[in-house]
Amino acid sequence: MPGHDLSYVGLGANLTHPTFGPPVATLDMAVAALVEMGLMLVAKSPWYESAPVPLADQPWYVNGVVALRSSLNAVEMLQRLHEVEARFGRVRSVVNAPRVVDLDLLDHHGEIRDGETPPILPHPRLAARGFVLLPLRDIAPHWHHPVTQQGVAELILALPQDQVARPLS
Repeated sequence: MPGHDLSYVGLGANLTHPTFGPPVATLDMAVAALVEMGLMLVAKSPWYESAPVPLADQPWYVNGVVALRSSLNAVEMLQRLHEVEARFGRVRSVVNAPRVVDLDLLDHHGEIRDGETPPILPHPRLAARGFVLLPLRDIAPHWHHPVTQQGVAELILALPQDQVARPLS
């Protein structure tokens, strides 16, 4: 299956970073940090904005997806993502809290991992999030969910109506 030699990473932020600035600038810097770590950037989606999920009284998110190529296994890739989050000051407090940066391993080489140790692959909420699927479609229109084998376009059509994401202009 094309694209299954790649890792797909979701990026998001809804707080201004004290050094890098607003979410778009911070996320651009996070992508640069991944490349500096030796990961090959194959594709980067446009940035999207979306309401917090679940809906909350906090700023809207900026989200996107990148395709990366590397020889890392899934555990090593997740470690790299957490290293970037830590370097950017990500503080894990309560679930769904606002954040300066969030990096999620969505898919790693089409691998399926549902064991007790992270990462769970594909990302367990990938198929239910418009802010993930819309940018994923932009860079991987032929991507298929490794478990259900549904295409990204099919998954988008099945999204709940509250999963709205719009490209930033």
